[in-house]
Amino acid sequence: MTAPRRTTGTAHTDEASIEAIEALRTPLTRYCYRLLGSAADTDDAVQETLIRASRHAVRYDPARARLTTWVHRIATNVCIDMLRGAKRRALVMDLRSAADGGELGPPLPPERWIEPMPDRRLFGTDEPEAAALERETVRLAFIALLQRLAPRQRAVLILRDILGFSARETAEILDATVPAVNSALQRARATLNADRPEVSDALDPGDAEQRELLRRYVTAFESHDVTAMTALLREDAVASMPPFAWLLHGGDRIAALIASSDSCAGARLVPTSLNGAPGFGQYRPDVEGLLRPFALVLVEPRGGRIARITTFLDTTGRFKEFGLPELLDR
Repeated sequence: MTAPRRTTGTAHTDEASIEAIEALRTPLTRYCYRLLGSAADTDDAVQETLIRASRHAVRYDPARARLTTWVHRIATNVCIDMLRGAKRRALVMDLRSAADGGELGPPLPPERWIEPMPDRRLFGTDEPEAAALERETVRLAFIALLQRLAPRQRAVLILRDILGFSARETAEILDATVPAVNSALQRARATLNADRPEVSDALDPGDAEQRELLRRYVTAFESHDVTAMTALLREDAVASMPPFAWLLHGGDRIAALIASSDSCAGARLVPTSLNGAPGFGQYRPDVEGLLRPFALVLVEPRGGRIARITTFLDTTGRFKEFGLPELLDR
């Protein structure tokens, strides 16, 4: 699509005002995060998009496209540029080299991992069906699955199936033809459907059974109760700790490790939410007895028991972003 022609009227100025462009920050965050799988990269991409859109607002022509279409075109170009030459981000369970229960080994670089995001940055609708789609498509396992698609296929699928852009608008955003967009969408859907992950239970504060499950998990973790923890975990549960390519299969093995680890002595869990799923900020005591941030923890229930635990190390600087205090009084 050629650049929108300049206009001499004020319509484009009203439509593409700084305020109107800034109002797209949250939708752009949801789009760029699904494309990039990184919180830090998402912030960079969104900021660069808003800067470019504001700088070139005079070129926007409302007769040619909706403002959101025009700005998403800019965001797509920014993200695809960022993805050129980048290695695919993943979860530990997606790595063939992951060691099951062995030594941790050296940490992998941060750019290898899918990063969690707080719910407040990912959701924007109260309509039940749309809200369910939002939650399904920001789960960490789904974000990791998206990264298996080529960047342009990824963009097509997100724009069409998740954000609801038309085929024509998507073609404009990607500077492609409608048939090319439809073909890319079919290939992307086939790839995802061939390896779609099992669906974990979404965080539901109104679900009394889920609240009780999470309460019992906190109690078992903080008391190192291996029997109680084993009862809460599925037999096929998986635990991982990025940035290490390490994982542990089996509820009994995970419970035994948690209960036997001296490093968790005195640790506390404070509830939060990550990618639409239950989560915690894990705090550990320092030499003065103050509880300081240690890691963000994602806990994924499935069918009334815990199916997956992901402990994101090197996330102590992000606790405030997830609404967690920076220090706890023991």
